[in-house]
Amino acid sequence: MPSWKHHVFVCTNKRPPGHPKGSCADRGCSDVLFSLTEAIDTDDWMVENVKLNTTNCLGPCRAGPTMVVYPEGVWYGSVTEKDVAEIVREHLRGGKPVERLKLAEG
Repeated sequence: MPSWKHHVFVCTNKRPPGHPKGSCADRGCSDVLFSLTEAIDTDDWMVENVKLNTTNCLGPCRAGPTMVVYPEGVWYGSVTEKDVAEIVREHLRGGKPVERLKLAEG
């Protein structure tokens, strides 16, 4: 079994138009997913140490796009493709979560 250091889940949920919660798909999750995929696919360390999966609704819809990084259980919200490089550098490679993007706990 692979021994990834991080397992990243990106919400790609799409709700019907006009839904009051909206959805991560309407807020740019595809750009976040594309940037993360590129970062992983072009870096041997990332290929060996980071597993990326998409998921349906993670819950905090109004804070989308949302993602969660395990094993730490760090939740990020309002992530943009411009934030991906910082998440990769600081959290995935450096081990320090990006505080400005973390969702409030509880």
